[in-house]
Amino acid sequence: MKKYEYTQSNSDHTLFIKKMGDQITCLIIYVDDMILTGDDTEEMAELRKNLFSEFEMKDLGPLKYFLRIEVLRSRKGIFINQKKYVLELLAEAGMVDCKPADTPMVQNHGLQMKEEAKQTDRGRYQRLVGKLIYLSHTRPDIAYAVGILSQFMHAAQEKHWETVL
Repeated sequence: MKKYEYTQSNSDHTLFIKKMGDQITCLIIYVDDMILTGDDTEEMAELRKNLFSEFEMKDLGPLKYFLRIEVLRSRKGIFINQKKYVLELLAEAGMVDCKPADTPMVQNHGLQMKEEAKQTDRGRYQRLVGKLIYLSHTRPDIAYAVGILSQFMHAAQEKHWETVL
């Protein structure tokens, strides 16, 4: 990307940016997927041509899904969600018929490690909390609860599992 005069972002090393005047082009790369966006259509076409000449690639058209995030466009703007991801997560946890909660966790929750408490399946706990961490990208309202629950990844107890559910 440096060859094409793009600057790598300091905050996200998978993001490359090129500014020309008041126009910008951005490329974000994750393993073998990439998103090319910006308001400089000529630069985007040039970069696409250069990348296609150097790498075996295919253009999948307008962005619909990226990293399990659905991208929807309308006249009102661009909207993202993870509905399909949430349904898969609920199915895995056996909670497809669950009811939503307004506040997933109060601030003074009192959740802690207890000496004689029964341990839960650590792998299952870690998988579910990991998926919730990923879900918090589009659901910042659960970020506090997920942050608290992630503190118990090394030795989750039954109370922690109940709270995750």
